[in-house]
Amino acid sequence: MAMHLITGMKAGFYAGNTLKLTEDIGILQPTLFPSVPRLYNKIYGKIKDGLAAKKGVISWLANKAVSAKLANLKSSGIVTHGFYDKIIFKKMKALLGGRVKLMITGSAPIAGDVLDFLKICFSAPICEGYGMTETCAGSVITFQNDPQTGIVGGPLQNVKIKLRDIPEMNYFSTGTPEDPTPKGEVMFWGPSIMSGYFKNPEKTAECFHNGWLLSGDVGLVYPNGAIKIIDRAKNIFKLS
Repeated sequence: MAMHLITGMKAGFYAGNTLKLTEDIGILQPTLFPSVPRLYNKIYGKIKDGLAAKKGVISWLANKAVSAKLANLKSSGIVTHGFYDKIIFKKMKALLGGRVKLMITGSAPIAGDVLDFLKICFSAPICEGYGMTETCAGSVITFQNDPQTGIVGGPLQNVKIKLRDIPEMNYFSTGTPEDPTPKGEVMFWGPSIMSGYFKNPEKTAECFHNGWLLSGDVGLVYPNGAIKIIDRAKNIFKLS
């Protein structure tokens, strides 16, 4: 909401019935579509049901188109196809109004196969973000054309990130002899990090380690700097 006000974007509002969200989206025809996994999963299910109902040659062609585009996505990150987009995916893209150029997801985990499928259906990249309320929301995000799913990308300019060792869980920022990949609790530092909880110094002290904000999430860092969330350091469960 803040970014669209700053940049002068138009914003659309749904009619009030969550069961008709996809209808509202089709009318609004967004070019940028930030959403949450729960809605993406709903759209994914609707498209999957539609494909399952196809018969004969149409079913064969649709499955061939999905396979071809998924293969291109995995090999090169390309989400478009000169032939299949016109005869198969045009109607799917219309579910989001037909004009979407970029989608963003965050707030909860989403399955990699769902992300891949939606990318090829809407012929648009989906960036997955990661952050906390205490970091002023999104602080990590994937590149638009990254073919890899299951990661949350690298840090934005508002934060620095490092890993804290968790010996009791066998996670070490230097890796282990069996697995050299750095793993540990994700910690944030930067100008967007909160100064503390209002009138709650005890809770504030619990959330910082040597000036770095503790996320409670365990991440691993790939050689290219991309982060993947793999575990929880704290026993907190977040619903979709």
